[in-house]
Amino acid sequence: MQHESNNVSESTTICSEKLNGQHNNGTSEEDEHDEEQYLNLIRKIIKKGVTRDDRTGVGTKSIFGTQMRFNLRDQFPLLTTKRVFWRAVAEELLWFIQGSTDAKLLQEKNIRIWDGNSTREFLDASGFPHRQVGDLGPVYGFQWRHFGAEYGTCNDDYTGKGIDQLKEVIERIKRNPTDRRIIMTAWNPIQIPDMALPPCHCLVQFYVADGELSCQLYQRSADMGLGVPFNIASYALLTYMIAHVTNLKIGDFIHTLGDAHVYLNHIEPLKAQIERVPRPFPQLKIKRQVENIDDFKFEDFEIIGYDPYPTIKMEMAV
Repeated sequence: MQHESNNVSESTTICSEKLNGQHNNGTSEEDEHDEEQYLNLIRKIIKKGVTRDDRTGVGTKSIFGTQMRFNLRDQFPLLTTKRVFWRAVAEELLWFIQGSTDAKLLQEKNIRIWDGNSTREFLDASGFPHRQVGDLGPVYGFQWRHFGAEYGTCNDDYTGKGIDQLKEVIERIKRNPTDRRIIMTAWNPIQIPDMALPPCHCLVQFYVADGELSCQLYQRSADMGLGVPFNIASYALLTYMIAHVTNLKIGDFIHTLGDAHVYLNHIEPLKAQIERVPRPFPQLKIKRQVENIDDFKFEDFEIIGYDPYPTIKMEMAV
């Protein structure tokens, strides 16, 4: 995802070292900052990953099958070792929740993370010359809210069509919180050929224990440089939102990755990023009582205490 907010690119030096098992943010080796999981995974991929060709032609270093766990109880996992474009995280999630598949609605808010997959050139090359620019096909939002419905265009009214998986997830949490089938999927094999880009983050499961809501995401394809920081924040936010409307506390976000990869042209920027020592995560505040998941607005969220390092520029592979 192309979600960097500016073109800043810089070489960085280590701001501080671990001394006597202690990080400069005050956490010990035994109580390691959750962000270290992400940095350590990048280190592992760069050092031990298999070099592979890929769809974009850029090439990657990759490992298969790994997991990270983020505590959401008193912090929000917006990575600090580079600035993550928070407004785009929230607005894209709200766009998914609306069931929208029109990238122009995000462009109108100056959010261009889907631009590369919705241009005339990309759609034509992908076999969709009949589609208007911006029409991504039956991607995430459509599957979340209208799974199984026949897709026409991004302008059609799909009210009441297909299965509203998000609504069913929320109802199951309220009605039977120990249910092991609280699942939502964006992977619909019948409609994969109709999508501008098949879903990378494709299945999510929710789990309630001791009055806390936790979430596990399975992501088949994980772009560690650009996509994964965004995905972590997006599904953490979704967990907060669903916990809010179901009157639950916040638990954990577990991120399970299939093909976890670093694009070859991201290796040098990421080498700079992994030298940075994580700062404390911010907190997320929901500023008003919201009863229905569809009623959230961007203005309902407040990120408190976000103090990241500067942006690191990485090019999106299309």
